[in-house]
Amino acid sequence: MSAHEPPADLAAFFSDGRLVSVPRRPARRAALLGHLVRALFDPERSYTEREVNETLLGVHSDSAMLRRYLVEARLLIRTRDGSSYRRAVADDCDGPAAPTGPASAQPPAA
Repeated sequence: MSAHEPPADLAAFFSDGRLVSVPRRPARRAALLGHLVRALFDPERSYTEREVNETLLGVHSDSAMLRRYLVEARLLIRTRDGSSYRRAVADDCDGPAAPTGPASAQPPAA
């Protein structure tokens, strides 16, 4: 499957292989972003910002917006200085990343 062949539930957001709108509903947006990251980015390599932008331009004219959404959803991991991007672990690309840190810690089993 590629960005040009979205799953049936996301097909309404594409026309001729191009993304024409980004869903407002968080669950739909998460599904779209998961599809894009799986279809466009290899989990085994790093990308420069330029490569990320060029890849995203292949599906939508606002690559900065899509890049920001992917980073905020933790589907693309960016180095602190922004020089390198990597796709998150494959399991993380099925939807929004789970919160991390003390607030998400589970209490010990009794």
